[in-house]
Amino acid sequence: MKEQMITVEEQGLHLVFRVSEEGDVSLLHIGTSQLDMELIPKDKIAGYRMLELQLTGEDRAEYHGRSHRASFPGLRLIYRSHEDSRNAQGRKLVITLYDPVTAITVEQHYQFYGKTIRSWSTVLNSGSEGVALEYISSFAFTGFGKEGSLDRSDKLKLYIAHSGWQSELQWQSYTLPELGLNHLADRGSKRLAFSNTGSWSCAETVPMAVLENKENNTALYWQIEHNGSWHWELTDQVDQLSLLVGGPNEHDNHWWEKLEPGESFTSVPVSFGIVEGGFEESVAELTQYRRSIRRPNEDNELLRIIFNDYMNCLWGAPTTEKLLPLIDAAAEVGCEYFCIDAGWYAPGEWWDGVGQWLPSIERFPEGIKYVLDYIRDKGMIPGLWLEIEVMGIHSPKLEETDDSWFFMRHGKRVKDRSRYQLDFRNPKVIEHANEVITRLVEQYGVGYIKMDYNINAGIGTETDADSVGAGLLEHNRAYLNWLDQTFEKYPELVIENCSSGGMRMDYAMLSRYSIQSTSDQEDYVNYATIAAGAPAVLTPEQAAVWSYPLREGDDEEVIFNMVNALLLRVHQSGHLAELSKPRLALVKEALDYYKEIRPLIKEAIPFWPLGLPDHQSEWVSVGLRHQERSFIAVWRVRGEAQSVVLPLAGRGFESSDIRIAYPEQHGSELSWNAEKQELTVTMPQGKVARLIELT
Repeated sequence: MKEQMITVEEQGLHLVFRVSEEGDVSLLHIGTSQLDMELIPKDKIAGYRMLELQLTGEDRAEYHGRSHRASFPGLRLIYRSHEDSRNAQGRKLVITLYDPVTAITVEQHYQFYGKTIRSWSTVLNSGSEGVALEYISSFAFTGFGKEGSLDRSDKLKLYIAHSGWQSELQWQSYTLPELGLNHLADRGSKRLAFSNTGSWSCAETVPMAVLENKENNTALYWQIEHNGSWHWELTDQVDQLSLLVGGPNEHDNHWWEKLEPGESFTSVPVSFGIVEGGFEESVAELTQYRRSIRRPNEDNELLRIIFNDYMNCLWGAPTTEKLLPLIDAAAEVGCEYFCIDAGWYAPGEWWDGVGQWLPSIERFPEGIKYVLDYIRDKGMIPGLWLEIEVMGIHSPKLEETDDSWFFMRHGKRVKDRSRYQLDFRNPKVIEHANEVITRLVEQYGVGYIKMDYNINAGIGTETDADSVGAGLLEHNRAYLNWLDQTFEKYPELVIENCSSGGMRMDYAMLSRYSIQSTSDQEDYVNYATIAAGAPAVLTPEQAAVWSYPLREGDDEEVIFNMVNALLLRVHQSGHLAELSKPRLALVKEALDYYKEIRPLIKEAIPFWPLGLPDHQSEWVSVGLRHQERSFIAVWRVRGEAQSVVLPLAGRGFESSDIRIAYPEQHGSELSWNAEKQELTVTMPQGKVARLIELT
């Protein structure tokens, strides 16, 4: 075979692959500039692997430790062909490899969506005997940071979004040595590994990251688009940093899958790109990409305001008597959806009895349709809370089920928080879910569903699966397929993605759902940091943030609550009917302003004047940049400093007309330094927030 180079130059990105005379395929370069071949010693080229594939019973090579590099038959795969084409999304490159020993065929796919590439692998057993997969990468790349004179320990910075219940979206940046990966050898057993195992994709970490090169001002970003288990890692390879990204695997996530002759497996999709700039530029590209892969829907065009009666309000105990004054107040301030949250389907304590989804007569003596019609008569679209993926351990619906409906391990039903996990591979489960949705939409006239998910089903299910992890993956994909069918049947239905707040904030889900709950955080001051970090993980128009003025609060507490949500999606709550008229007027003022600016929010790009927020800072800030008008939210969450300086150099605000847009009566001052391009904001003492507009 003759050596050849495969080069792709598209949307400012350069990809370079090399096929050796022996047929080995190496991914030598992904960057915003052309490859300098002198940076890659000839004896290291083979280490720039395009993918890794490990089959059961095959060997491993080198000092790999727990990393997934140096795999077999990954090291044995040889080039067969490649196809460079264009489709509706953009340019697409497919490179096909073949293993002469097992007769496995592997296709590596690179699909451009503008400047971001979606990558995945498909393995086909084209041999005569069964094989078993332990690991397959969706994206593999060695050599980011190879350009320049500085060592990677000194120039690379990794951004991670840590997560947890009521503490979502906690961004932190690290040098690689700070995480324990020092550049001391050309290869080794150490890895930086980030994983999720289970049905909460964001239980501890959001499945995305940004790797910034401060020396040459570029950044590599990636996100894993999967609603279950996933894994990515950084390790040493041929004296370079090597990145492996994918879905579940055996050693980290209990996933193992057998392929009989003729069977194939497609890995979890991963998106990635490289930009000139750093974290903010990476998020800008990801924001545009996320908008391009999302299901077209009216909700992300209109950004209607939702009132939900749960947070710091009815706490899952709605009744007709409690709801009617709330509905009146929500309509008065301008809400457009009114969602009745948990508890509408059962009297008393309902947690472990869910599953039938029939309204409680005790809570709604006139029937729930009376309340839903009342919402509609007030000019709002009615909504209901639902948790369709689970069934309580004391649900009356259990009489109609058997073990095939549920996740099973070791012959027992998987139980978590007094609920069973439904298996969406089962046609009877799909039938049940469809019946519930049809009843809510067609009988009750519901136009909004808050779809919650409050358990983690763990490593998976053994039913009809090669491994428990394979069962989980198949269920994850079956649930996505059910969502697609539901939206096809009811295209105007809005379904909010909630998993105890933001425990499944991934773009497998968010390419379907139009709106995402960001947190169950009950303290409005703590919520500011979560809200400020949200636009890095999802588009602003999908990020629902609670705003819940308190009964006992003051004006500044209302303003702080409203600023939390005004640049994202307003998820209004709180006892509005019990607020004083001046405080209720502040809510209405905010929502009126939101309706004015929301056509810009859906097109705007986020930025962070003070850097990424953290809970140790006194001040938090996030902005949205639009060609017509831009906006900056500023919060003082602790401390006594009267003023904060927002550096805005390089963002095009040099001759801006700047004002405090909310509230109108603000008691604050703005000072613009044109030479330094800095904005000084002075606000009253205490926990205070303001929204600034720049024209």
